[in-house]
Amino acid sequence: MMDEETIVVEETGMAKWRLFLLVGAGVFLSTMDSSMVNVALPSIMRSFSVPLIQVQWVVLIYLLTITVSLLFWGVAATRLGTGTVYLFGIGVFGAGSVACALAPNLWLLIGARLAEGVGAAMMMASGPVIIRDAFPRRELGKGLGMIGIATSAGLMSGPLVSGLLISWFSWRMIFLVNLPISLVILVSGIYLFGISGVGNGARSRRQFDGRGALLWAVVVLSFILYAHFLPSSGWFFRTGGVLWLALATTLFVWTERTRKSAILPLHLFGKSYYHIGLITAAISFGSLFVVLVLLPFYLDLVRGLPANLIGLVMIAMPLSLFVVSPVSGMLFDRLGGRILTTAGLAISFVALLTLATIDAVSSLPAICARLVLLGMGQSMFLAPNTASLLSRIGDDDAGVTAGLLATSRNLGMLFGAAFAGIVFAAWFSWFTGGAEIRHFDAGQSGQFVAALRATFICAAAVSLAAVLISWQRER
Repeated sequence: MMDEETIVVEETGMAKWRLFLLVGAGVFLSTMDSSMVNVALPSIMRSFSVPLIQVQWVVLIYLLTITVSLLFWGVAATRLGTGTVYLFGIGVFGAGSVACALAPNLWLLIGARLAEGVGAAMMMASGPVIIRDAFPRRELGKGLGMIGIATSAGLMSGPLVSGLLISWFSWRMIFLVNLPISLVILVSGIYLFGISGVGNGARSRRQFDGRGALLWAVVVLSFILYAHFLPSSGWFFRTGGVLWLALATTLFVWTERTRKSAILPLHLFGKSYYHIGLITAAISFGSLFVVLVLLPFYLDLVRGLPANLIGLVMIAMPLSLFVVSPVSGMLFDRLGGRILTTAGLAISFVALLTLATIDAVSSLPAICARLVLLGMGQSMFLAPNTASLLSRIGDDDAGVTAGLLATSRNLGMLFGAAFAGIVFAAWFSWFTGGAEIRHFDAGQSGQFVAALRATFICAAAVSLAAVLISWQRER
């Protein structure tokens, strides 16, 4: 017969995996939704008879809302309980999805996507902390690493599911499919949080810094909009934008330093593992998005591949998450974060260098192999980097740290996309004697490849800086 201690251990083990499935389902839902909407944009554009410049806000408003509000919901989770914030998040996300499906015009669809973004931000800010609380510290890396499987499953299944639903029904169905999944997660979460005790109750009674939260939102929103409009702006916007960003950031830092209850955990930024973890997260995702933005153009314009084949090539990167992410998480529990995060960034650096060697006739399997290598580097970095922060901080700062990590990643994506557009356009103009990519013709394939290589080399240089920075973190 099993003694009482053995029964408690087994029940605890089952509870952590149930909570893992709960968080993983939310991650899967939010990532699948993002990748589904990208595929649906042409259908939405035709349905409402609006130009592309307006339709892109269906994607942009979602990303803006998440990035701006992540830190707020991270702080809210420490005051209200991570389980409460997570359940409200899935509820808001589900309601927003229904509103998206029923939207009679583009602007109401964009408003409903904003609601979806709020719900997704609530889940992103509280989910990692739930994993942190459910798993013993010695297994935290394993839990966070396994989340990578849910992420990759969502990213890879989204385009396929979206294509089938749009072909069989309409673009509205890609939002309605979120409703039953959201309801299952909501009902399961109410039950699991109730019996496990994880995620219940406030972690902190400190006063909420409303002024700091507002200034933070202004700073982040300013950075995002500046990065978005920078490629098409003139010198006045570029110069004025830099001055405004410097002023807003200075005001925010000054306000946070003079308040007793700051929204940011300033006492942690002096520790190398903390600020290095945030900086390298941003650089890692920035370099990743340089490839995600530019490579499809190469496959389309230079290689002439159809859209479905381009999708199959690009799917090689998240495919590696299935294997590497859980392994890197388990290795963190044995080796710590310094070696794994640095090694992951180094692999990404090498992958960018190999991508800089492709030409107009490179084989598709060779390109896929380079993407798999890049995915391996990102997977080896992500879970240990997250665990290296969450495993060292107290309950008061766990929610805000999860929010800051997600914010760093989102800002990295945005600036990576802006970097890709600006740097590639500059190199393409240099090699073609002043031509713009929108006027591309087949005779410029050589110049396109040269500009692509140069841009990947520039991204590799930035990635190398992240490798050197990561090695400086505390052992």
